[in-house]
Amino acid sequence: MMKLTRISKEPIFKPIEKHKWENAAVFNCAAVYEKGLFHMIYRATDIGGIEKCGEYINNLGYAVSKDLINWHRLSKPILINNVPQELRGPEDPRIVKIEDTFYMTYTGFGNRFPGDYRICMATSKDMVNWERHGVLLDEENKNSAFFPQNFNGEYLLLHRRHPDIWISSTRDFKNFYNHTKIMTTLPESYWQCTRIGIAGPPVHHPDGWLLFYHAVDEDNQYRLGVALLNRENPRNVLARQSQPVIEPELDWEINGFVPNVIFSCATMETEDNYVVIYAGADTVIGAAYIEKSDVIFDKEDWLV
Repeated sequence: MMKLTRISKEPIFKPIEKHKWENAAVFNCAAVYEKGLFHMIYRATDIGGIEKCGEYINNLGYAVSKDLINWHRLSKPILINNVPQELRGPEDPRIVKIEDTFYMTYTGFGNRFPGDYRICMATSKDMVNWERHGVLLDEENKNSAFFPQNFNGEYLLLHRRHPDIWISSTRDFKNFYNHTKIMTTLPESYWQCTRIGIAGPPVHHPDGWLLFYHAVDEDNQYRLGVALLNRENPRNVLARQSQPVIEPELDWEINGFVPNVIFSCATMETEDNYVVIYAGADTVIGAAYIEKSDVIFDKEDWLV
């Protein structure tokens, strides 16, 4: 049974009180491993607790690290709530690099009417300066990421039409088609019976694409699971582990603005490991990993 190992029993990244835009919570970050450095684009808010604490505003900040423990961050956000679809801010970024460009998909939260959240996209060459490209799918949708390569002239986008995981195709990053449901909730499973969505973007694996995903139970507890997708046709799910790879256990994962939550938007491949950066209780950020040699889909643990 595959399990993620925490890098530290303490959060690796916390709010900074003197920065108003990130003084309540830092969480749900994208991350890229590039030339020996971990680059993180993180969600930050001035008021914690979502529904409990009022009209929070989200912004996205940037930080970089050599070891996932010591971080250097910019004092000002790199993406703020200055367009109509993001009146309450950009949320939950995920990043892939395709050729020489970083593609960041994120949720634009407008809060102008019920369901006013849309998948948006921005691109960058350096992960600090971003060009917005607006809404990708004009529907209630979130939890999105591209695959980091071209598939015979197409690019594939993972997304979540509640409560399941879907894939769609595009040739121009503007028009999306062939929407396909690939993973569903499992009513008989105690930990993934309510809704599921991807964690970080898919990463390469010798047998296909490794995809970590979040799952929610009836008590609104968030855990992470793992699946293996076909390399040539990722719409084909080859394996799905029956048990979670990590769940809330530490105090800061259990107790926070949104209790009992491990939520991730970042999966990275290093020389020897797969690294997952995650949020604990929508308040702080932690990290965990699994050695590549330990990623084995035992048929006794498969759901597919």
